[in-house]
This record gives sequence, structure tokens and C-alpha cells, in this order.
Amino acid sequence: MRAAPTILHLDMDAFYASAEQAAKPSLRGKPVVVGGLGMRGVVATASYEARRLGVHSAMPMAQARRLAPNAAYLVPRFALYRTVSDQVMELLGRLSPLVEPLSLDEAFVDLEAGGVADDSASARLVGEQLRTVIRAVTGLSGSVGLAGSKMLAKIASEEAKPDGLLLIEPGTERELLAPMSVRILPGVGPATGDHLRRAGMTVVSHLAEAGEAELVRLLGKAHGVALHRMAQGYDDRPVVAERDAKSVSVEDTFDVDLHDRVRVRAEVERLAARCVQRLRGAGRSGRTVVLKVRRYDFSTLTRSETLRGPTDDPTVVREAAARLLEAVDTTGGVRLLGVGVTGLADFTQEDLFAQAAHAEQAAHAEHAAEDPEGTDAVPDEREGPAGEATGAESRKSEETPASRRWPAGHDVRHDVHGHGWVQGSGVGRVTVRFEEPWTPPGRVRTFRVDDPALQPADPLPLVRDGEDYSSWPASLPKSLSGPGPGEGDESRP
Repeated sequence: MRAAPTILHLDMDAFYASAEQAAKPSLRGKPVVVGGLGMRGVVATASYEARRLGVHSAMPMAQARRLAPNAAYLVPRFALYRTVSDQVMELLGRLSPLVEPLSLDEAFVDLEAGGVADDSASARLVGEQLRTVIRAVTGLSGSVGLAGSKMLAKIASEEAKPDGLLLIEPGTERELLAPMSVRILPGVGPATGDHLRRAGMTVVSHLAEAGEAELVRLLGKAHGVALHRMAQGYDDRPVVAERDAKSVSVEDTFDVDLHDRVRVRAEVERLAARCVQRLRGAGRSGRTVVLKVRRYDFSTLTRSETLRGPTDDPTVVREAAARLLEAVDTTGGVRLLGVGVTGLADFTQEDLFAQAAHAEQAAHAEHAAEDPEGTDAVPDEREGPAGEATGAESRKSEETPASRRWPAGHDVRHDVHGHGWVQGSGVGRVTVRFEEPWTPPGRVRTFRVDDPALQPADPLPLVRDGEDYSSWPASLPKSLSGPGPGEGDESRP
């Protein structure tokens, strides 16, 4: 624990939904839900307007629609979110060499390591300035927590939401934590929380009073000891600039259960190709291939195969995933498939090319023995342009206008009307609202889905011609330091 609150935690407010509202003037102040829009989709983020109606992250989209039938339901635009995230992380990097991203919209910063704060006053000033600059550069708001430990800084940012700043003075940790739910502590999920509740422990003070021995008896040595320390406000975890990824994986949930074994295999091969693309994009290789299958009854199976050495070869990963699939019973249907690679390394094992050839020959021999007619095989002509298997139902070429998909919320450009976004599509029509982040709410028009004048477009920046903060933090005047106490910022005690 530090003697000064120089660990900062930033959490952007309702990030995906707020970015969509900033990009779409007609949605500002209205409920917005971002996530998968299929029958089995889930909510990724809900705006605060939607949260007031009961919608929250990880909720089934069907339930969200019942709670908020008039909300705007949009498909995520990860290209936009990554761009904004890069802007935010670049600003954090100016404060300290020790920035620990937790996700696209969340990170810890060690202000002491950056030499920008060494006491409560300087830490608060940096936090206030950061919020102001983030809003100026991205158009979005973020909440900031400041404390002497990572655990308390994260709790502080959560308590400060939305669009606030909370500083926890060292020495006040136990008093602050005492009345809070045990679920506020890291590592206490629904199962652990329920276990503690049955033991009569519902708030943090109950854990501190129970003592270490009782928590060890209930939860085991490692978890019990850690939880007792956290209940007393102790957390000495450092901010780590580079967190080494342990795995790379991709998965898809299907709107309708897959029953066709050929289709299932094709989807596994497609996922394997996507997984390798991510693996190579990260400049890594991996030694263990993992297959995840969630069946019709929600039972989830995982199977893994460890190779002789790390690889980033798509053939090796694809064939390993296919072999793992052969050991899984998919009778009754499959609702989710996933392919991952673990045991990551920064190099590849060259002789795995020989292994790939051997594995492919073995797989063909095995299929020939089990299926002499070849009905289980996936023909080569079903491979897409990036090596992605198209599956039993061949996908149309992206170059054919009639095959273009128009996901709700995604960007388009019309030859006459300019930039807009898709409000909805169906029955051969697509409805578009034409507006930009810096214009008033725009007009709505409907087109044929194959209208040659309408094309998909890249997202626009959320802020146009903003102020120059290239020399921040050194040059930012204190007059721009954001709201003072009583205007969204506070200190605890």
C-alpha cells in the first residue's frame, strides 16, 4: 500500500454505447443497446438511458428488447472502438511508462512512476486534467479513481461513475470498504458471493471480522488469505505495463443449432483460420490447440492437443482442431464453437510443416476408413479468399452488391446524400439516417439493398478540428482542469 493515492484507474463510461451516441446525433439522450442482434445475442454495453430501464451488459438481447422496446439496437463497430481506445491509451502513456490496459476502455496508470504525482493534490490535478483532455480528444467521458492500490483505485472509479472522479485517501480504506458488498472485491463472483452469503457474510466488514482462519476454512488457503487481506484494504499488486497474453481464441454462437456434421466441421475450420490470423497479428505462435463446443443442452466440452512445438501455421491448427472435433459427440445440435491456441511463444517450430503434412495424411486416412463415400469431407472449393471455410451453405461473394449485409448502426456513404448509418434492413430494403458526429440529427431515407449508389464506409472521427493537446500534460493550464469538488469529483473519507 502506498502513502499517496498515485495509482489511477480510468474506466470509460458505457464505452460502446457512448461512442455510438457521440457518432449519431439523433441517438443522444436516448436508450442505446450495443451487442449481438440475433436470437441468441447478448448485450455488450447499454447506455445509461437504457440502464435506467433495466438493461445491462451480458443480458440476453431478447430480454433487453422486452425491457426497452423503443431503444436503438446496434451491432458493434470494433474498428471505431479500437481507434478511440488507441487515442485514450496514448494519452495515458504520456502520464507514465507504467500503463496496464485491462480492456479497450479500462486501464491502470502508475502516476508516481511517471513523475507526475506524489501526493493527493497532484494526483487529483492529473486526474481532472485527464478527464478534460479525453473528452476534448475523443468526445467521450471517463471516470477516474485514485488510491494507494489497484483494488481501491478500481473501486473508486466504479463509485465515481458516470463522468466523475473519486480519490480515496490512504488510511481510510477499511472505513470505506466496511459497508460495501463482498462482491466489490476482486475474485468474488456470483458463486463465491453466494457461498459467503450462506455463511452470513454479505458485506466487507463481515470478512474482516471473521478472520483469516475462517475464510481459509470456507474458501481454501490461497483464496481465503487473499480475501482477508483485501477486506482490510491491503493490495500490493504493482501496475504492470506489459501483461503477457496466455492464449488467443475466437468463438461464434449460432442463431440456430448446427446439426449437419459437415457444417460443424466447416465452421471449426473457419474459426481456426480466424484464430491463426489473430495469432499472427500479435506476432505469436502457440503449442496447444483447444476446441470448445457448447451443445444444444448448454453443456460445454473442451478438448486440447499439444503439438511438438509452437506454430502459427494455419494448416497445423486447422487439422488439429478437426481431429479434436472427431472426439466430440455433436448429436442433438451445436450452439457455440470456439478454437484457441495456448502455450504462446515468440517463435515457430519449423519442422511442424512436416507435422502438418503428416497430420493431413492421417486425417484423410481416418476419414476414408470411417466414411468411404467421402460425405464427411469438406471440398477444397469451399475455402474462402482468406482460407476460411464457407461451410455447407456457401456464402456469396462480397463483390456482389445483392449479397452485401447492412448491420444496424454501421457506416455507409451515398453518392448523393453523403455519410450515414444503417437504421435497419430487411425485405430487400435498407433504411439509412444521414448525419455526422458534428451535424444536427439527419434525415432518414430508404434504398434497395443493392443500390449501387450506397456503399459501406469507414467510421468518422468523433471529434473534428479539436484543440491541440500534443504537448499535454506539461502545457495544460489549470483553468482546463475539469470540474472541481462538488461538480462530479469527490474525495473519501
